[in-house]
This record gives sequence, C-alpha cells and structure tokens, in this order.
Amino acid sequence: MTALGFLYPGHSAEDDYPRMEQMLGSDVRLQVVHTDIGEDAHRVDALLEMGSPKRLAAGVEELRLSGAEAVVWACTSASFVFGWEGAHDQVRALARAAGLPASSTSFAFAHAVREVGATRVAIAATYPQDVAAHFAAFLGAAGIEVVSTRGSGIITAAEVGTWGWEEVKAMALAGDHPDAEALLLPDTALHTAAYVSDLEKEIGKSVLTANQVTVWEALRLASRRVNAPTLGALFTKEPLVQVKG
Repeated sequence: MTALGFLYPGHSAEDDYPRMEQMLGSDVRLQVVHTDIGEDAHRVDALLEMGSPKRLAAGVEELRLSGAEAVVWACTSASFVFGWEGAHDQVRALARAAGLPASSTSFAFAHAVREVGATRVAIAATYPQDVAAHFAAFLGAAGIEVVSTRGSGIITAAEVGTWGWEEVKAMALAGDHPDAEALLLPDTALHTAAYVSDLEKEIGKSVLTANQVTVWEALRLASRRVNAPTLGALFTKEPLVQVKG
C-alpha cells in the first residue's frame, strides 16, 4: 500500500480526495489533514499567512502518524504567492518538518504540464485577476509559456466550494485559448475530480486541475504511476511493451 499525505486548507472541496482514491482503484490511500486557513480570502496578504510555516507545521505530526510516504501542501494560491524561490523555501521547510519528500500544488502544476507534453498553457482561475497573475508569473519562472490568464473574481474558498459542473464548465470554456496546449484550473477549493474527463472532451485538450495534479504529484514523489483515465490525460500512461525472448 502507498500512503500519501495532504495538508488541505480549511474545508471546501476536500471530498475530491476520497473520490480520487476510489477512481485510482489501486492500493493507494490519500490521507487529508486540514490546516487552519485564518482569513478565507484570495488576497495576497491573507494567502501569505495561510501558507506560513507555522500553519503548515501544525498538521505535519498527524500526517507522520498516518504513515504517509510523501506530503503535498494542497493549495495553489498560498504557495505561488510566495514566488518561485519562496515556494521552494516553503516546500523545503515542510519536508524538514515532516521528514518526508514534500511538494505543493503549484509545483504539481509545473511538473504536470511537462508530463502531458505541453509548453503553452491557458489559465482559467476562480481567483481575482491580480492573484491569477501571480500564478502566471510562477509558471513563467518554471519555463512554461502562459498564453492567457482569466480570473473569475471569487474572493472566498467557501464560495468556490459550492460550484458544480455548470459553473466549472463555463469557467473552463471562457478561459481556454486556441494557442494553449493545456488548460489549467488552479484552485483546490474547486470540485473537479468528477469533471476532468468530461472537461477534456469539451475543451479538446489536456485539462489540469488543482486537486488532480496534487494527487499525481504525491504519487510522483512516492515513485508510483497509476493508470486512471477517468482522471484525465495526466493519469494515462503508455502501456508497457512486452519484450518476447
């Protein structure tokens, strides 16, 4: 069994994780520990506090006791707002506190874009435009070309957590760009686990969403690959070629 740990801010779309555990259909366990978010606001000052070392460290011991092999800070905005170097510092501090390989959703997106073979992406974000621009800058620092960035102006994770298929689809369609090879939906407060495959059919390209890439990143840290097409192109690996002797 592979046990993976996630520090998840507050309560919004954490039910995506047991859903994805079922969709993976293997011996993978996803352990979610909730962190105290402080003020629920997609504002840079609030996000810097949400992702502060003391808030992340508070949940680490519970994850260690769960037997997790790796830990991911399951938050995009409260990782990329620290900038490329600051987000690295955040992950390094988390790894030291946990004594485990660690990452964050922002780095998960950077790695997942490469995994699906994309170099140009579009961002369809729930955030206000200024916060979404920080994500575009983060991806730029990772060497990824962002061809368009669309914010939706939603301030709280609580509101984002109420969105269903119609709202998610509308945001994705509005935020796509013909030059993009992949579409990114960066907010772990957004329910997307049930929608990724349908979104890819609607959009006609790889769709990467926050909770989806977060789980994929944890599997990557644990050196596991799982074929789960219902979670989109990111979870579709080439079949092994059988070599006949």
